[in-house]
Amino acid sequence: MKFILLVYNDDTLVGTLPDGHADSMMRDCLSHADELRRDGRLIESQMLEDAATAKSVRIRNGRVKAIDGPFAETKEVLGGFNLIEARDMEEAVEIAAHFPWASTGCIEVRPVRDIGAVRQRVGARPAAEVNG
Repeated sequence: MKFILLVYNDDTLVGTLPDGHADSMMRDCLSHADELRRDGRLIESQMLEDAATAKSVRIRNGRVKAIDGPFAETKEVLGGFNLIEARDMEEAVEIAAHFPWASTGCIEVRPVRDIGAVRQRVGARPAAEVNG
């Protein structure tokens, strides 16, 4: 079963860490990710650019509006994600708890929907036909 681990950080908490500690946490994070990848449990892992570089896109009354920033009324901003393979939610939470960013923000664990099943349910062509 696939789960997405969304990494949220509170920059004010990260800013209070002793010099070099954030880099140490990143090394630990990368090491943990390498282990998970070797075990076949990490499918993809990426970091996002700073939230200030984001745009929020909304369509209202047929008009597209793109505004600067994520504007999620929170101190924690989405910083990256890890797409993992775990047997169930319990194991996914256990994996997430080993990422150091849980101490300066939040790791949201969410199951990934099977897009192939959705395609079939709504009568869309299989991805292989679209991309092939």
